[in-house]
Amino acid sequence: MHIRVAILQHAYQGNRLKTLQHTQGMLEKAKEQHPDLNLVVLPELHPYPYFCQHEDPCYFEWAHFYDEDTAFLGALAKDYGVVLVGSLFEKRMEGVFHNTAVVFEADGHILGKQRKMHIPDDPRFYEKFYFTPGDTIAPIASSVGNLGVLVCWDQWFPEAARIMALKRADILIYPSAIGWFCDASESMADRLLQREAWKGVQKGHSIANAMPVITSNRVGVEQDPSSQTSGLNFFGSSFIYGALGEELACAGEQEEILYARIDLQRSAQVRQMWPFFRDRRIDAYGDLLKRVVSDY
Repeated sequence: MHIRVAILQHAYQGNRLKTLQHTQGMLEKAKEQHPDLNLVVLPELHPYPYFCQHEDPCYFEWAHFYDEDTAFLGALAKDYGVVLVGSLFEKRMEGVFHNTAVVFEADGHILGKQRKMHIPDDPRFYEKFYFTPGDTIAPIASSVGNLGVLVCWDQWFPEAARIMALKRADILIYPSAIGWFCDASESMADRLLQREAWKGVQKGHSIANAMPVITSNRVGVEQDPSSQTSGLNFFGSSFIYGALGEELACAGEQEEILYARIDLQRSAQVRQMWPFFRDRRIDAYGDLLKRVVSDY
């Protein structure tokens, strides 16, 4: 089975509604260019500014738009006949909020959601203030295959990717929001090294699990609302890898639509040549369930 995928790599447009309309415009263009398009992936928390640069309770208000935003994205999926992966701020109950990837079928209904499992807490990425970790790691069945959707910081953890593979995901998908500091605290060499590490770890997931990887990222400079001199420059560079880590498509640092055609049968072929799953030593992996392993 082949699928035609597009990543809509775009920036926050100044307010939520304009950004959603911008998403619609890009999707319309993508569908015009590729009428056979059937899977579309958006960046992390794409309708909103990346508010996690600063800890402020006022930003919990963004989660109140969850129902409106899912209705809007569901209508987009139906209107353009695509499976759509969006990323939203979800209020589950009082005091419990999630960074949630939502998957819509091509008829507009919600197939499932994956709540971000690993929550960072770093300068400009103060997500632990806002988000509760998700509860489970599981692929979401769709008309284009079983989608192993994880969110941003999850992409650095091989355990999450492997669990998706063991649960028979066909593709790993990572909506992302990652960028460089706007100030001069990082050299260009350090910035480029960070980006290569970001791409490299996910290429490793592709190779180790013999699965395609689709990773979206947002673009544009977003100032820290508490400061006039600092913020994040989201570097885009969204990419799509095949089942042996081969680069099928890679974006630049500006807004663009990234396309690729993915052969889902390729994973079976690769796993016959490189039988990692056959040779796993599950009897020896108990230490992975420990926080710290004592000296032996």
